[in-house]
Amino acid sequence: MDTILILSGIFTIAFRSATALLYTILGEIIAERSGVMNLGLEGMLLSSAMIAFAVAYHSGSLAAGVLCAALMSALLAAIFAMLTVFLQADQVLTGLVLFIFGSGLSSFLGQRLGPGNGTLVGLAGPRFERLPIPWLSRIPVVGDLFFNQDIFFYGLFLLVPLCIYLLNRTRAGLHLRAVGENPSTADTLGIRVQWTRFVAVVAGGALVGLGGAQVALSYSPGWTDGLTSGRGWIAFALVIFSAWDPGRAVLGAVLFGGISALQFRLQAAGVAIPSAILRMLPYLFTLGTLVFISSPRFLKRAGIPAGLGRNYMRGGPA
Repeated sequence: MDTILILSGIFTIAFRSATALLYTILGEIIAERSGVMNLGLEGMLLSSAMIAFAVAYHSGSLAAGVLCAALMSALLAAIFAMLTVFLQADQVLTGLVLFIFGSGLSSFLGQRLGPGNGTLVGLAGPRFERLPIPWLSRIPVVGDLFFNQDIFFYGLFLLVPLCIYLLNRTRAGLHLRAVGENPSTADTLGIRVQWTRFVAVVAGGALVGLGGAQVALSYSPGWTDGLTSGRGWIAFALVIFSAWDPGRAVLGAVLFGGISALQFRLQAAGVAIPSAILRMLPYLFTLGTLVFISSPRFLKRAGIPAGLGRNYMRGGPA
């Protein structure tokens, strides 16, 4: 019985840790399926988490905080898309600049959006509590894992199937994938390549913002510099690990969440391993994942979008 309770606790933490990560992965999958690679995810997460907490703190409205987080991240994504899609800026360099800008912006505003133009660090604001579903949450073990979570977690039950359906079963999804595979051919068929990419990047950015809001308003309520702990970079790696498939993204997010939960459990158990090494476990796992997915054999089997990272302009090279 003790073993079951321990495992249940680990999986509960794993699912909560995976929630924001999965929103970010899904957002980047949508963008990359259109052929646009965004390395600025971490900056977008930090900025959206900061604004989510700031707005919720001052307004007392969690809904307003979530909305502003999605809008903040979508705005940053729109700037990125404008530069890369329409002005043909290099996607990798622009993404790195977005990461630096978003990180600096969140730190700057986080020190000035508190009471009296003070800091947000250390303040206690509203937060999303767990919402147990009647009857279902009482099911032993499984009930607490799946039916006693926050609203962001429940939202994934709709979002993941919706993403799978939109990408694989709709005309818009077909156009999106065509643009990501061969933009010149898609353009010949009458698909508006640049606008399709722009919309995909902005929509993906809004999902990243929801991930930032979950971190600041539910998983780790409050604000401090570096609150998202590198989730943007981890999400970027797990997009490739999932082979650009929303269904497989769930597995990748839960695996990382499980490593994070195991780290917390080992620390609580007083295992004779330095805490710094335990905190490294999730990132060592990510590094190992990157090494694995970087092999040409894996990338070929995964089906990387052929146009990923390649800018396109009508009349220019394909």
